[in-house]
Amino acid sequence: MSAPTLILASQSPRRAELIGRLGLEFATIPADIDESYRNGENPDEHAERLAREKAAHVARSHPEALVIGSDTIVVLGQEVLGKPRDCAHAVEMLERLAGREHEVHTGIAIVQGERVESGMERVRVRFRPLDRGACEAYAATGEPLDKAGAYGIQGFGSAIVEGITGDYFAVMGLPVVRMLGLIERFGWRYRFGAWERV
Repeated sequence: MSAPTLILASQSPRRAELIGRLGLEFATIPADIDESYRNGENPDEHAERLAREKAAHVARSHPEALVIGSDTIVVLGQEVLGKPRDCAHAVEMLERLAGREHEVHTGIAIVQGERVESGMERVRVRFRPLDRGACEAYAATGEPLDKAGAYGIQGFGSAIVEGITGDYFAVMGLPVVRMLGLIERFGWRYRFGAWERV
């Protein structure tokens, strides 16, 4: 029995790394969609909608594949922190996050043809206190510049995250267990590097 064809609708090397760690074969096809907020849309709705739209965009050209879409948002209080515009903006974000707790909202979707299954992971992340010099030094590494909230938990950012409550991999950008649960709804169960029919 042949395994399902997996496509990751993302150019994120972190998401690709996580799928690769599972020992699965997959292709990567980035989805070019409008990521603007809609009026009245909350962070959970936004992240899950974008995950669905990314996967659906790629699935239109690959209707037989299981297409994975994901989107991650960082929320401090009521404010969404996107990707920083530049180093100075990254320093500003990091100073605001320092010594505080924030939330990471990651939407995940699997699309095959017209069928869509999706979900959401919400994680609480706490930063250790940081002075401006530490924020500037971290921003200077370049790591924060392509990441929501101006940090990556798996790199140099591991030195500033004091603790989390929830799915570590969702903070990296791909909630692995929830993803596999959604794929199981399509009839495929993950078995440590392989698939079996449910």
